Amino acid sequence: MKAIVFDAFGGIEVLREAELEVPEPGPGQVRVRVKAVGVNPVDGKIRAGGMEAVFPTALPAVPGGEIAGVVDAVGEGAGLEVGDEVLGWSDTGSYAQYALASADVLAPKPAALDWTHAAALPVATDGAERVLDLLDVGAGDTLLIHGASGALGTIAVQLAVARGARVLGTTSPANQEHVTSLGATALVYGDHLVERVRALAPEGVDAVFDAAGKGALEDSIALRGTTDRIVTTADFRARELGVVFAEGPQRRSAARLAELARQAADGTLVTTISATHPLTDAAKAQQASDAGHNRGKIVLTVN
Repeated sequence: MKAIVFDAFGGIEVLREAELEVPEPGPGQVRVRVKAVGVNPVDGKIRAGGMEAVFPTALPAVPGGEIAGVVDAVGEGAGLEVGDEVLGWSDTGSYAQYALASADVLAPKPAALDWTHAAALPVATDGAERVLDLLDVGAGDTLLIHGASGALGTIAVQLAVARGARVLGTTSPANQEHVTSLGATALVYGDHLVERVRALAPEGVDAVFDAAGKGALEDSIALRGTTDRIVTTADFRARELGVVFAEGPQRRSAARLAELARQAADGTLVTTISATHPLTDAAKAQQASDAGHNRGKIVLTVN
């Protein structure tokens, strides 16, 4: 099978195409013929070696962990059938024509949800809900989200609004209307942010979700007056500032993913695709992901 691999840590130049053996599923696993792959910022951080303390990586490695595709082979006790259309997380890396996955972290793909948008859901929905739970966001809270137009931020805004929170979302000037359409009050990140947020929320903000990792933690602490109820998924300075860094997925609930996939299919939950690239352009996709400022998810399509 065709796959993208890296043999050493480094920049996008370490990514290369390779021919690998098609994997065989073990007990509780299925093999998925991959149709689309979500590209996430963590993929580039792992490739660069920046996540070794959290996700040790055996080299050579196939990047990625987010898949949408068709069940191609079934291991003992997996409970799925060949031909089932699914989305979820891969056990073996996802930048490949085939991937193995534990059946219990795969959700059925609704017929009305296309492959590209299906691949945009697992990591963003899991990560958004995990952080909202860590922040204990609920009805009546005012939540500030940095990076509100990205793949994670887009989902986080909507899930927070669904919980009854008021959301302020920072983003670039070009994405103000997009963030507003999701139910947030949009504002531009950058200079004088503290003053501008206080003008919009004179009663203060109850929690901060940093999905951008672009140096907003100091402003967040100033707005909160404490490091309590501030969580980042992207700024590695968190610990030195006394802020919680959310590390890795904590639940991977297939049932919850299935529910959110149904909402995405009927338009209740909006998924936004920044760009699509063929698998062979994985380096280009990761370069764009590394650069940030993307509206929504970057997705690789697999033939």
